[in-house]
Amino acid sequence: MIAKLSQRDKRALKLAAVSVAAIMVYLFVMAPWIDNWRLTASELTSLRADLKSIISQSSGAGAAKQAGLASVVAKLQMPQRENIQQPVFREKINEQLKKAGVNVKSLKYLTKKRPKGPGGYKINLLECRGKAKFGQILDLLASFRGNPYLVGIEDIQLQCDTKDRNKPMDIVLVVSTFVK
Repeated sequence: MIAKLSQRDKRALKLAAVSVAAIMVYLFVMAPWIDNWRLTASELTSLRADLKSIISQSSGAGAAKQAGLASVVAKLQMPQRENIQQPVFREKINEQLKKAGVNVKSLKYLTKKRPKGPGGYKINLLECRGKAKFGQILDLLASFRGNPYLVGIEDIQLQCDTKDRNKPMDIVLVVSTFVK
């Protein structure tokens, strides 16, 4: 029967088959995909509007939270040349020691050949020897967070009297700072 059809009829049948296939693809593939895309786009718009309203309502709370985070993070000063940084660092540590009530016996820089550390900066170590009660030492350690020149506590040694534990403890504290 197909052999009896003319060339024009054969072309019409091919065109009809392609059209039916295109309609089926649209109905079963493209239409559900387009509907899903529209639904997703509307949900995204709704969620963005909700987020915008949440952010605008809590802008005061967000600013307070940001300020709280900034107050917790340590504020460091950029390292300066050694002849400038050392006296400033020593003065700040000495101030913190006095404020905590530590009886300082000696406060001196340790002279060791140290290679340059991160960022091309050298590390200077300051050693403090003294006597203090345990509560004073804890106050001192807590106050170190406010020192903008302090990089870290390299060593801390506490030694108490074995016979009378109420006496002040001997403390050896080594702290560090960066210098150019």
